[in-house]
Amino acid sequence: MTNYTLGVDIGTFESKGVLVDETGGIIAQAARPHRMIVPRPGWAEHRPDEDWWGDFVDITRTLLADSKIDPSAIKAVAASAIGPCMLPVNEEGAPLMNGVLYGVDTRATKEIDDLNATLGEDNILAHSGNALTAQAVGPKILWFRRNHPDLWARTHKILTASSYLTFKLTGRYVIDHYTAPNSAPLYDIAAQTWSDALGSDICPLTMMPELLWSTEIAGTVTRKAAEQTGLAAGTPVTCGTIDAAAEAVSVGTLDAGDMMMMYGSTVFIITVTERRLSDPRLWHAPWLFEGEHAAMAGLATSGTLTHWFREHFARDLSKDAAFSMLAAEAEASPPGAKGLVCLPYFSGERTPIHDPYAKGTFFGLDLTHTRGDLYRAMIEGIAMGTRHVTETYAEAGQVPRRLLAVGGGTRNALWLQATSDLTGLDQTVRAITVGASYGNAFLARMALGEAAKADLGSWNPVERTITAHNDPVYERQFRLFRALYEKTGDIAHDLGGASA
Repeated sequence: MTNYTLGVDIGTFESKGVLVDETGGIIAQAARPHRMIVPRPGWAEHRPDEDWWGDFVDITRTLLADSKIDPSAIKAVAASAIGPCMLPVNEEGAPLMNGVLYGVDTRATKEIDDLNATLGEDNILAHSGNALTAQAVGPKILWFRRNHPDLWARTHKILTASSYLTFKLTGRYVIDHYTAPNSAPLYDIAAQTWSDALGSDICPLTMMPELLWSTEIAGTVTRKAAEQTGLAAGTPVTCGTIDAAAEAVSVGTLDAGDMMMMYGSTVFIITVTERRLSDPRLWHAPWLFEGEHAAMAGLATSGTLTHWFREHFARDLSKDAAFSMLAAEAEASPPGAKGLVCLPYFSGERTPIHDPYAKGTFFGLDLTHTRGDLYRAMIEGIAMGTRHVTETYAEAGQVPRRLLAVGGGTRNALWLQATSDLTGLDQTVRAITVGASYGNAFLARMALGEAAKADLGSWNPVERTITAHNDPVYERQFRLFRALYEKTGDIAHDLGGASA
């Protein structure tokens, strides 16, 4: 009798779910959009019950209805979500505020500065494996404690998005070892455990979820969760992980030297490494499997920026056709976009510059430039930010063995080609680019002991390769891209202070 695994992922702007059979075949899939709340500049939030749990419930019920399978045929569930997030909950597990998102939320800049000054940047990096940046949850917890003492007094646990989903499904508070180091400085990277050696003034360790590996079973679907989702009570649920990790698994980023390039609302990169990289420009975590390592990087605005451009500069185009028409206009513009340089720092920037005050810029405009030139410059700016990251990996001693592309942006041929041409790296695109939800379905199968890493190749075979081309124009543009940030950084910081 055929059985299935269920994978669900909560993204920045959309949630997706898939039902997958034992061979990796997708039986049903569903998606739900939601929005990122920006209550003030530098903040980014989601509503936990509507955007996280509400999407999970709706998607699961849709998958069951569309597939018409018996819920008891689902042998395991795995969920991932945007991360790392910061969500305080009370003793009943009810959220006390909106979920504070990952590095696109820069509200805790002062807390980062205070912790660095008090604890020492070198000490934090040595202890946690990560420098404190806008990606770190520790400073956001401190921000919450300082600014909402009334809510802090009622806080029982600090969760991330995937932890909240697992709690709603099983009643258990857990977090995986891949996600936990993002709570720097509360995680001891060498001992792979929570530690208050540097974080005693942030929060008591009893507030942090229990640590598990991503393919460990956290519990089973409770009767209450079964009534809400339509799943069978008693169905095993994995610990869960961050969306990017599940996305990496979905395309086979499983062995040392593999690099995933995720084209989504942000570009996110994961490289599996043989040893732990200790570089403040990158992030580090144990990989999904015990004894393995990963080094991560991410831009702050990528796909989000293409949505912004469409909404503000392509209102004359139908929403469904806008991206393809913008791409056609951009293809008519030559490489280098007639001399335009775009800094894609519209939400500050994460790796490798870790600058929350960086600003988005189009530089070099004249009266001959068209919308297509602007769109091409924007895509190339994102690709140049990506090259800055891949060069940082090389400087840290980790040159990728192969690059695996995934995410909605893989449908954008211009973006893929510009990234390969600028980085000098060929990219492999697999047949199934559904992403994290599909990776979750595979992780659920692994948790059951019914799949191994090597099986991913048969689940999701290679479809095509993007070959890198050397274009001298891009070498010039990248040099100007780096110089533009360096020469305008002080102005961006002054603007950031003026608008704070």
